Amino acid sequence: VGASFWPIQAREQQRRTLSFRQTSWLNEPPLGLAPHPSMVQACGGRSRAQPLTLSLGAAMTQPPPAKTPAKKHVRLQERRGSNVALMLDVRSLGAVEPICSVNTPREVTLHFLRTAGHPLTRWALQHQPPSPKQLEEEFLKIPSNFVSPEDLDIPGHASKDRYKTILPNPQSRVCLGRAQSQEDGDYINANYIRGYDGKEKVYIATQGPMPNTVSDFWEMVWQEEVSLIVMLTQLREGKEKCVHYWPTEEETYGPFQIRIQDMKECPEYTVRQLTIQYREECRSVKHILFSAWPDHQTPESAGPLLRLVAEVEESPETAARPGPIVVHCSAGIGRTGCFIATRIGCQQLKARGEVDILGIVCQLRLDRGGMIQTAEQYQFLHHTLALYAGQLPEEPSP
Repeated sequence: VGASFWPIQAREQQRRTLSFRQTSWLNEPPLGLAPHPSMVQACGGRSRAQPLTLSLGAAMTQPPPAKTPAKKHVRLQERRGSNVALMLDVRSLGAVEPICSVNTPREVTLHFLRTAGHPLTRWALQHQPPSPKQLEEEFLKIPSNFVSPEDLDIPGHASKDRYKTILPNPQSRVCLGRAQSQEDGDYINANYIRGYDGKEKVYIATQGPMPNTVSDFWEMVWQEEVSLIVMLTQLREGKEKCVHYWPTEEETYGPFQIRIQDMKECPEYTVRQLTIQYREECRSVKHILFSAWPDHQTPESAGPLLRLVAEVEESPETAARPGPIVVHCSAGIGRTGCFIATRIGCQQLKARGEVDILGIVCQLRLDRGGMIQTAEQYQFLHHTLALYAGQLPEEPSP
């Protein structure tokens, strides 16, 4: 039950009406980017008794009492009505039947997520894409791999979870080394996420910081030597989705001092250059806020998302240090999963000429349950990568 735990709300969210039409998939204008036998046994009947015939002389005399015939020994085979109905092979006596193993739901989930795939060439992704119905059916077969609260044996973690049903998978969760104090524990709702070609710890997917987790967030950034943060939510979307965890100019969060060095407003996102200081050491961190993406939905078009991916690819911070890229929205699974899957998909298309979107989503869900929240997001992911494939140098049709 634990790992296959699936909130009812998430199932409802998967069937949302699309915010774009399929006809727009290939009609979206090109982008100016820099860088898809039953055995029937015979029933033996007894013969009927022959009618009794008496001679005239014996008509007045009583017949001698009939003797009860001795009970004939009937073998087991004959009692069953067939001489071949039951054959016992003494050679098999004492033999042990092999035990058939039964996979647990957890094992079934892991097997699917580790083996499922649906590679699409660039040509197929653009000219013969799966229909929205096919993609919805494919998406709904992917196990969510959510974590049940009973399976997360960490006292007090609930106070640091923005959503009680969105929890970090234990085997890949980020554990804080506690620069502050050992009394705070090592918990933060975040997971290491593998990147292109299965490379470990390329990303950290996490929830939007809460008032009581802001210092934990910056400790994670420091501990993991993070140089790039991608934020995919507004602070409020009807209700609070994330607290304002960076300063307007300068502010201290726990033992970390954060300063704004520079800010650049782009049409679709805002880039801030920050410095984070702990004791005598100071580091640079780039913060990108992409706010044009409604929760549980998709952007109006794929172009802005691809330009965001290009911004990340071109950032010196991407290769500056070995630390992961921190990506978060509100829950850290929907928009966060879409961004990471888009970047991995672009890398596959560029390097291999094909993309396995199903395999990408399965890999993400092994690392953090529920990544890519809705069928609409899954369909939009195919649309976005089809658009990206069209920007690559021409390749011959099959």
